[in-house]
Amino acid sequence: MDVPRTLRKIAAFFWRDFAIARGYRGALVLETLEALFGVATFYYLSRFVQNPDLASHLPRGSNYFAFALVGFAFFDYLSVSLSAFDASLEEARQNRTLEALLVTQTHLSVILSGSAAYPFVALALRTCVYLAWGWLLFGFSPQSANWPGAILILLASILAFAGLGVLSASYSILFKRGNPAKWVVLGLSGLVGGMMYPVSVLPAPLQWVARLIPVTYSLEGMRAALLEGAGWSALWPSFVALLIFAAILLPLSFVVFAWALRRTKITGTLTHI
Repeated sequence: MDVPRTLRKIAAFFWRDFAIARGYRGALVLETLEALFGVATFYYLSRFVQNPDLASHLPRGSNYFAFALVGFAFFDYLSVSLSAFDASLEEARQNRTLEALLVTQTHLSVILSGSAAYPFVALALRTCVYLAWGWLLFGFSPQSANWPGAILILLASILAFAGLGVLSASYSILFKRGNPAKWVVLGLSGLVGGMMYPVSVLPAPLQWVARLIPVTYSLEGMRAALLEGAGWSALWPSFVALLIFAAILLPLSFVVFAWALRRTKITGTLTHI
């Protein structure tokens, strides 16, 4: 593979999406305010939700506000992963450019990676906004955070989540409208993945289910790195679990997407809206 050429193609996708987003500058201001409202909501909720039993399940030295803020900020990576590929394909279909894009010599994996580049960069900036509001106004203080470890957990999470996102895009390209599978994944992950409360407070069967989805390991690793300053040995189990999910889901998702693409070409429904 010609790496420089591949990176230039991914960059081209990114700048295309950035140029589109730049035309909606008011949305950036609204998203910043939305982040403030979300962080404030968790802060005041945390002042209400205080009891010794809950505190015993939280990461060492943290409080419920910090726990919920990290869960809320980084759960978005799963949401964006499940939506970014779908949204890019739908936009290309609406613009009548999807078929032209897919018949180029650009490899399918490059097209999908490029389509997700801007949404993930924008999400990274939004995550920084969430954490900044928490730090500036509400006492969120990750002074002992292991930032390199958090970045590695985040990158492994994106790889694992991307596989789910490509599978979601496969469903969309086949059935065009509606994607109940995406909402099932989001709903299940929100219920048992530990976004708003520790997995350890769930009944044993749901704790078992939580171990079958990648977001559980992502949030556990992020909280350990940011709230406890955990070292590499403590982060290693979460990191390895996420890489295993990525190693299974990414190849599987590309195979399924390629099959879905061939299927729509055979049936002539590739560009149907």
